[in-house]
Amino acid sequence: MNPVEEALKIKDEIIAWRRDFHMHPEIKYEEERTSAIVEEHLREWGYRIKRVGTGVIADIGKGKKTMALRADMDALPIQEENDVPYKSRVPGKMHACGHDAHTAMLLGAAKIIAEHSDELTGRVRLIFQPAEEGGNGAVKMIEGGALEGVDAVFGLHVWHDLPSGIIGIREGPFMAGAGIFLARITGKGGHGASPHQTVDPIPIAAEAILALQTIASRNVPPIETGVVSVTAIHAGTAFNVIPEEVEMKGTIRFFKHEIGELIQRRMGEILEGVTKAHGASYRLSIEELVPPTVNDVRMARFARRVAEKYGLRHDDVEPTMGAEDFAFYLQRVPGAFLTLGIYNEEKGIIHPHHHPRFDVDEDVLHLGTAMEVALAFEFLR
Repeated sequence: MNPVEEALKIKDEIIAWRRDFHMHPEIKYEEERTSAIVEEHLREWGYRIKRVGTGVIADIGKGKKTMALRADMDALPIQEENDVPYKSRVPGKMHACGHDAHTAMLLGAAKIIAEHSDELTGRVRLIFQPAEEGGNGAVKMIEGGALEGVDAVFGLHVWHDLPSGIIGIREGPFMAGAGIFLARITGKGGHGASPHQTVDPIPIAAEAILALQTIASRNVPPIETGVVSVTAIHAGTAFNVIPEEVEMKGTIRFFKHEIGELIQRRMGEILEGVTKAHGASYRLSIEELVPPTVNDVRMARFARRVAEKYGLRHDDVEPTMGAEDFAFYLQRVPGAFLTLGIYNEEKGIIHPHHHPRFDVDEDVLHLGTAMEVALAFEFLR
């Protein structure tokens, strides 16, 4: 069985699934229609099904080894601006990150694997996951048993930063860990004409924001990577009133856990020092949402060999400060998070992920399916 040839046979079917999912986007933990369609097909093809909320776990085959393939299904709260026949029919919701393509590609792989299940020498588990976009759906799926008995796990993400049809492979750290923070600086409010009678939290917050930028430039070692971004500031409502409090929000990014811990420690120390110097106080809460996505080197090299065996074009993919909850799977089981290039300037597919005009080059989706099928059969040999 040649996965590329088999995937090419159902290329149009994969595109049709993708367009259907694209026209009916469902955001995190609302993937009722999408998961119902996925489950219906999987049952028809003979998979053993387990539901985890709006997620689906499907097994086929048996044996000592088990490998897993994962696709996320959720859309984003974005109003689509594309003028295409398959444009989102749901106001304010859109598949702007390619999860419709991920679901369609893995559904295609599921069909091919089922048609050749007599050739399996182990078990294939398919994980159709909800809520990757800010919902940590991976955690829910793991709690629901998605990784029980699994020896390796692979994911595949369509990728704007690679030319169409290229499989992107990265050994080691690939995507950043991410956290969000909320800081409140409290001073003493008063009349804008009498700042000397106040403890004005606005200049204190400004000083703190500048100081926070020194974490990446002066505390994180130059050969490492860390980001602290203040992305929202709120204070006051009137022209002539100095407010009592300033609220700041933002994100932190890092590739190593120890850098994440360093960033969080220094944030607290800086806010304490700056506010104490001016007679103010602060409250800081940091929520670490996603750990870094670190590909197992052996599994990444295995994926490269698989791509070469079947003539799938592949290349190194650069690490990114974007985050992905596939990291939770990789914390527990060896595996790799791969990409499929979908950038095609000739077709006007040039907009990045999460853009209202994001789209994918549908003519290469079958290559993603082929890679997933090849990974399954080659791992279980």
